[in-house]
Amino acid sequence: MKPIGYWLNRTDKALTRCMDEMLEGFGLTRIGWQVLNVVDDAPEATDAHVLSTLAANADRSTLAVAIERILADGWATRPAPGRLALTPDGRRRLAEAAGRVDGFRELCTHGISPEEYRTAVLVLERMTHNLEAGTS
Repeated sequence: MKPIGYWLNRTDKALTRCMDEMLEGFGLTRIGWQVLNVVDDAPEATDAHVLSTLAANADRSTLAVAIERILADGWATRPAPGRLALTPDGRRRLAEAAGRVDGFRELCTHGISPEEYRTAVLVLERMTHNLEAGTS
């Protein structure tokens, strides 16, 4: 059996590749999708909020590029310096892309019960907390 680190790395690469392919027609990537969702969830979203919320998902420069990309592609606008908000067209396109993401999630969890999924997430969460706290 391969160790968990092998499967974590391979799974993350597969998730990114598959999601990027599914969102390509929308001009989005996995990280772009995540940025848009942070902006959508926070009416007073700022660049700093996006960077802190997604710090575990990507480095600052990757996130900054993703922010600039969603602005350039008309998904979001700056209602004030350092602030982000979805445009009406961005909100409509995000809803359309959500259908593809639902399909992506179904593909990812095919043959996995809700209980198995929950257990996997809880185990990974516990492992992360152990390592971040420096416990063994």
